[in-house]
Amino acid sequence: MPLVSLIPPSLFAGFGLGFSLILAIGAQNAFVLRQGLRQQHVFWVCLACAGSDALLIAAGVLGFGTLAQALPWFETVMRFGGAAFLIWYGARSLRAAWIGGEALEAEVGKAEQLLLPVLTTVLALTWLNPHVYLDTVVLLGSISAQYPDPLVFGVGAIISSFTFFFSLGYGASLLAPIFARPRAWQLLDVFVGLTMWAIAHKLLLM
Repeated sequence: MPLVSLIPPSLFAGFGLGFSLILAIGAQNAFVLRQGLRQQHVFWVCLACAGSDALLIAAGVLGFGTLAQALPWFETVMRFGGAAFLIWYGARSLRAAWIGGEALEAEVGKAEQLLLPVLTTVLALTWLNPHVYLDTVVLLGSISAQYPDPLVFGVGAIISSFTFFFSLGYGASLLAPIFARPRAWQLLDVFVGLTMWAIAHKLLLM
């Protein structure tokens, strides 16, 4: 009997849906990509993202998707707090693009960022984004209830998150030769900044 036939279908379903939900480029993914290109604190950044997803997915599967209904103000607070943070971070990225010179840092010794500010930023990008609660706690949580083994579905979604973030973080180094040029870093910073502002705009219009 093939080994794949022994894997519960719920695991594949959770993996597929979880992967599709985090595949789109967003604020969190753009930050992971940037850290991967800088090759700084990649493991901890990927672990923070995947670990956060794991906690949220587990909360959804275990039935905590009713939090927003129990606390009507929760979604509003998270939405405006997240938008404010994204506006600030987007402005910072656009300022970095305007100043330029990032490739020199990346190539020569890579001025080391402190771990705590990096983790604070990635956790803020994760936990201050209301969409992450909709995707993980509410959507994945409600869909998992349709399967006879919702916990297995949740495990599949968690595996997809670890697979995605570590692939993105460590796979970014393959793009390093492109980002040896200052112009490429400037374009990345513009992309990151505009992505942050676009998401903030969506949050404010919800």
